[in-house]
Amino acid sequence: MSSQRSHAELEHVVTFTALTGKAMTIPGAPQGTRGIIPVTGGTFEGPRLSGTLVPPGGDWFTVRANGTLKLDVRALLVTDDGVNILISYSGVAIPQETGGMRIRIAPLFEAPDGPYAWLNDVQCVGYGDLVDGGVRYEVYSLG
Repeated sequence: MSSQRSHAELEHVVTFTALTGKAMTIPGAPQGTRGIIPVTGGTFEGPRLSGTLVPPGGDWFTVRANGTLKLDVRALLVTDDGVNILISYSGVAIPQETGGMRIRIAPLFEAPDGPYAWLNDVQCVGYGDLVDGGVRYEVYSLG
């Protein structure tokens, strides 16, 4: 017999700020305007890991017909003890009347064997906001 949960348990994994460069766009593409925003740096910190974001990385987004953005992001995290971890996520960014964005993401991690291998087995969700020079996210694992 399987057990059912009435709600998801969330555990904070990491807060990260990605610094970004200038967006390059391809207007009029068959699926909508395509764009690329490079990740130029940043930092991350959580209960079990911290470090920096380093190039290469970026968001290969699509502007959909309703004006929302479909996100497709890959970035490289380097922990304070020198371990490389890939974070990749899809998501949706909804422009706000105030000029900001309401951003929701679903990150996955790829880490080598060792102290961060636990990241390979978690599905995360997160939310973000635009900040000066980039975007800031709060990321939680689903229990």
